[in-house]
Amino acid sequence: MLDLKLLRDKPEEAQARLAMRGSYDLTGILDLDRQVRELEQKRSALQADGNSIGRQVGEQMRKDPNSAEIQQLRDRGTAIKTEIAELEKQEKEIRVSLDAQLLALPNLPHPSTPEGKNEDENVEIRRWGDGYIPDSNGILPHWEIGEKLGILNTERAVKIAQSRFVVLQGLGAALERALISFMLDMQTRAGYLEVIPPVLVNTASLTATGQLPKFAEESFRCAEDDLWLIPTAEVPVTNLYRDEILSSEDLPIYHCAYTPCFRREAGSYGRDMRGLIRLHQFNKVELVKFCHPDTSMQELETLTNNAEAILQALKLPYRVLALCTGDLGFSSAKTYDLEVWLPSSGKYREISSCSNFLDFQSRRANIRFKEPGKKGTQFVHTLNGSGLAVGRTMAAVLENYQQPDGSIRVPDVLQPYLGRDLIA
Repeated sequence: MLDLKLLRDKPEEAQARLAMRGSYDLTGILDLDRQVRELEQKRSALQADGNSIGRQVGEQMRKDPNSAEIQQLRDRGTAIKTEIAELEKQEKEIRVSLDAQLLALPNLPHPSTPEGKNEDENVEIRRWGDGYIPDSNGILPHWEIGEKLGILNTERAVKIAQSRFVVLQGLGAALERALISFMLDMQTRAGYLEVIPPVLVNTASLTATGQLPKFAEESFRCAEDDLWLIPTAEVPVTNLYRDEILSSEDLPIYHCAYTPCFRREAGSYGRDMRGLIRLHQFNKVELVKFCHPDTSMQELETLTNNAEAILQALKLPYRVLALCTGDLGFSSAKTYDLEVWLPSSGKYREISSCSNFLDFQSRRANIRFKEPGKKGTQFVHTLNGSGLAVGRTMAAVLENYQQPDGSIRVPDVLQPYLGRDLIA
């Protein structure tokens, strides 16, 4: 959620930065904010009058308990209470509208985020592993080689669920498990504390991280229980500290979490219908940070490097893109996308997004910190990134490590986890 004081004090600047992301108009929000403040002033003035009348009644009671003026004062006090109640009702209704409009606004882009209209204007920052790019001649798409090897089955997944699900079996299931364990081991060695959170969360949790109300159609909901299947571990892990005041001495906090993730993939009809790229259910290892505002941009660089370290250890070619303002996620102020090379299509495909949300999520989640010796509290900065999307990593392994005889060479770092050097 954006700082209302910033919108109030610097409306032109805020409007200009929002315009980089699309069509947003602050007029309605600023008008509602003005109405709330006017009602607050009226209510405060009436409360002062009511307090004054209370004192006058006390004085009159001491002078003359039978004075007719006492009843007049009491009648006036009752009228003021009625008027205050009406103002409070109006204020509450306006605040609901104001909050709803604030929740619909995306984060402001960080000044270092490149300006652009869509994904075509994202900026490539660097590439890694060009020397590991295999000859693409004869390389089968990962779903074809997976089915040939008997490690991936989509027909049975459709039978028990629907399209965009997959069954992994045998060495396919073992490879998925090996990747998860390897990623968690790498990230815990990098200083992240592993957590296993719930994968069902309440509405408040999804609202706090920015998935609601805007992206309700993207999530699976258990309506009777007001619970949602998580789209990413970012949601439950960020909400570990919702409505808490941390100490600055506890910052930064690093967490990693493996969870299954669930997304409707609304609006992607016909795209990536086969394989492991765009599923309704997939596994992911997520990295989440809570840090001091002064260090969050450097923390983003470190978090991105932590995600890259997985790809480098697996010797999978990739590139890093800085997303432009027109392609930025709703809650993000700055994002780096990691895209891994898939030789069957001759394209880089997203495998991780690493984002700094500044105080956007922490305002919604009310996560603050206090510095010793200083008055008041500040909102923490939150960050997260995939470290990595497991299914997409498996797809990259199946294609980049594919051998001419149709077998898959197991990456060196995974061999101790899988107990073999070849999948055939």
